[in-house]
Amino acid sequence: MTHLITGGGGFIGSHLADHLLADTDNDVLLLDDFSTGAETNIEHLRDHSRVEVLRADVRDRNAVFDAVGRADLVYHLAAAVGVQRIVENPLASLQTNLEGTENVLEAAAEDGTPTFLASSSEVYGKSENVPFSETDDVVYGRTTAPRWGYATAKATDEFLALAYHDERDLPVVVGRYFNIVGPRQTGQYGMVIPTFVDQALAGEDLTVYGDGTQTRSFTHVADAVEITHELLETESAHGEVFNVGAPNPTSINELAERVIDLTDSGSEITHISFEEAYDEDFEEPDQREPDVTKLRETLGWAPEPDLDRILSDVIEERTDREVPAR
Repeated sequence: MTHLITGGGGFIGSHLADHLLADTDNDVLLLDDFSTGAETNIEHLRDHSRVEVLRADVRDRNAVFDAVGRADLVYHLAAAVGVQRIVENPLASLQTNLEGTENVLEAAAEDGTPTFLASSSEVYGKSENVPFSETDDVVYGRTTAPRWGYATAKATDEFLALAYHDERDLPVVVGRYFNIVGPRQTGQYGMVIPTFVDQALAGEDLTVYGDGTQTRSFTHVADAVEITHELLETESAHGEVFNVGAPNPTSINELAERVIDLTDSGSEITHISFEEAYDEDFEEPDQREPDVTKLRETLGWAPEPDLDRILSDVIEERTDREVPAR
């Protein structure tokens, strides 16, 4: 049996590969163009006898159909991610998230290949009805604010996946990731925890956007990939949408303080406006917290809140590779 991971060179994709290799005896096919993923993420897998790496863009229909045709299970994780990348490259981001997903779903539908679609808590937009449940209405901002393009693209991906399930009998499950964090994640595209840890280890001030009172729920990548694997192999989950996260809202100010404490850093916290960091059209949701009742009822468990575990693992990784002052 072969598992295909699109975006296999990415942060979550590489951890999913590790999990599948450890938890199964199956082969793992990694498809990535390494535009945001990093080859260093899978360097330890290059010589693995059950791993094959394909360098290709998910917008390349032929490459996707060839890869999916070789797979028994598909995990579609490839996407343009990160607030900074979305704001700076809205067109390419939309094309990757929409065209790539349609290619994967269409290819999977040909043979009815079970497929996991990675979605995002961003689909909830700026709703204030926390904790977010899978059946909640969503609230988006104006079309001139680039970040809502990502939210609507991921929502459209979900509509596509569910339509393929209903009309083409594709066994598909949608997982809405809530701030998945851990080793190998880069802060290059605006990911807050690796950015804060790198700043603290370098003795720089931690840069908090806005007033820092906005809250996020952080989930360890090890829990996220285990859930991803279990959901796809749970028949009752097919045709359904699940929140994948730990219900542990933490303010960005609190996060920055905890990073400073755990790194024993002399760094201080500074604030800049979102307008200064991005542009005047930028909007930032105040809250992100998942309701994981459905996930717990389906799998029998859900991630437990453990911010210190996440931070300790990220700090250890960064310390081991001696992150230089920037």
